[in-house]
Amino acid sequence: MTESKALRALREAIVLEHVESQNDHDFDASLTTFPRPRYEIMASGQVFDGVDEVRAYWQRTRAAFPDQRTLVVDVHHADDAVIVEFELQGTHLGSLTGEEVTGRSFKVRMAGFFLFDKDVLICQRIYGDTATVMAQLGMLDVPPEF
Repeated sequence: MTESKALRALREAIVLEHVESQNDHDFDASLTTFPRPRYEIMASGQVFDGVDEVRAYWQRTRAAFPDQRTLVVDVHHADDAVIVEFELQGTHLGSLTGEEVTGRSFKVRMAGFFLFDKDVLICQRIYGDTATVMAQLGMLDVPPEF
């Protein structure tokens, strides 16, 4: 295996471990996938930097969506990133920001950019459609046709 193929395989293994450990709510294992955790949520502009902030973000989102799951659809490689297309799903069973709990589920396609410095994961940048999530949860009225 060439060095670039080995590096790609190692990066992909790190990313898949990260995703699966989050699905299992094993946040300690998720945190070991990068030395300084950093999450950037592009739809909201939120940045969570460091162990405490990232762990608190995961705990808040799982309190609101305890069955939240990430289903990997496809994996792509770039020079300094692994890009994961995924389906995020969950059921709104707790309040995330003080909103009324709907008990409804969502399912939305998203993309995560896992940024690397050589073989070290340095950031996860998430791109997603929050309007679709809010509409599916009954928190946003969207006309059936535009």
